[in-house]
Amino acid sequence: PVLHVLDAKPAIARAQATRDLVLEVSVPRAAPGFDTAALLYVQKPYVLDAFATHRWADAPARMIGPPLTRALEQTGYFRAVVPAPAGVPADLRLDTELVQLQQNFTSRPSRVELSLRFRLLDLRGRRVVASRVVDVDVAAPSDDPDGGVLAANAALADALAQAAAFA
Repeated sequence: PVLHVLDAKPAIARAQATRDLVLEVSVPRAAPGFDTAALLYVQKPYVLDAFATHRWADAPARMIGPPLTRALEQTGYFRAVVPAPAGVPADLRLDTELVQLQQNFTSRPSRVELSLRFRLLDLRGRRVVASRVVDVDVAAPSDDPDGGVLAANAALADALAQAAAFA
C-alpha cells in the first residue's frame, strides 16, 4: 500500500499576552467508521468506501494530535501546552473528536470534508468552558487519492487555525 501522512502546518496568529495556564491536549478520538487508517471516500450518501492501495500511515485521529499541539503552542497564549498524559497538573484540557474525514466524489472536482469537534474543559472547576464544531470543505486538486491527501492536509491546516483561535 501507499502510505500517506496527515501533518498540516497552519499559519497561527500570535496572542497579545501569555496566560499563566497549562493546556493539556488529549489524544483525539474518532467517530464510528472513522477510527481507521483506511483512506475513505464516498460516492453515494451514507456509504463509506476505502481506496484499495492507499492508506494513512496511522488513523487520522491519532495523526491530528501532534500538529494540534504545535498549533496551540504557536499561539503563545499558554504558559505550556502538553500532550496527554502529561504527568503534570494542567489547568485546561482540550478534547478533540474527528467527526468526519472523507473524500466526496458526488460532485466534480471531488472535495475533502473534515469535521472536528473541540471541547475545552476547566480541570480545576470540573466544567466545560466551551465547545465548537469546525467543518472544513476543500476541493481536491485531482480526483484521486493523492489529490484527496493534499486537500485533507489543507483542510486540517484551516481547522487547526480555527482550533487555535478557539482555544
